[in-house]
Amino acid sequence: MKLIKEPIKNWKLWVVFGVLFLLSVPWYFPTGSYKPIILGIPYWAWIILFVSIAFSATITFAIKRLWITEEITTERKEDNKWNKN
Repeated sequence: MKLIKEPIKNWKLWVVFGVLFLLSVPWYFPTGSYKPIILGIPYWAWIILFVSIAFSATITFAIKRLWITEEITTERKEDNKWNKN
């Protein structure tokens, strides 16, 4: 038995990507806005940095947890069923 699951078909993941993309573009800040400056960097740059980190973490999560391409045999399923501690 072969289990193949691709994250491209997960609509929740696409919603998260869309929200993060909208947050990453500073269109919602006032024109010429650069204050307050935190550690010498404008606040909008910090927001973009944190959104970029969140986007990277989301992609990493999708690759590690949602993308299953390995072949699972019935023996392995039975082992996992009995070895849950």
